[in-house]
Amino acid sequence: AEIMTIALAAIPPSNIWMEAATLATVALGITVAVYGSVALLVKMDDLGLRMVERGRLGVTRALGNGLVKGMPWFMKALTIVGTAAMLWVGGNIVVHGLHNLGWDPIYDFIHHWSEIVAHGVGEGLAGAAGWATTATLDGIFGLAWGIVLIPVATRVIGPAIAAVTGKAAKGH
Repeated sequence: AEIMTIALAAIPPSNIWMEAATLATVALGITVAVYGSVALLVKMDDLGLRMVERGRLGVTRALGNGLVKGMPWFMKALTIVGTAAMLWVGGNIVVHGLHNLGWDPIYDFIHHWSEIVAHGVGEGLAGAAGWATTATLDGIFGLAWGIVLIPVATRVIGPAIAAVTGKAAKGH
């Protein structure tokens, strides 16, 4: 959803058919990229095991052994990076949404600190430093927003759905 929101915001306004075609293309490309990447990651340790078992050269077996031993570490790192990215992107979407609705304090705070940091480093690093500051603060906001919403969802929205439908929400 975040990627589609970013794609929709990035394409220039045009007719509905052009926007739909652009979003469909982005959706297809992202789906292929994500599922293809996941398939490769899932099979990587299998490939490593096969290299260990069937490799004719010591270097092939060593590389396979490295894949088998390295994949748990890589998956853990991917989990951490993926979680941080979701917090950053989710926080960014909410901050920009609030800004577009006319509620600017959080957007202004993040923008202000991003500029301070960008001006505090050398000219060659200003863009990266400003972006990193914005991403970090968006991520902190996303985390804070999630911490607020989880109890609301589990203690208010979930029980309200159960009261109306007579069924507990799935997963509860």
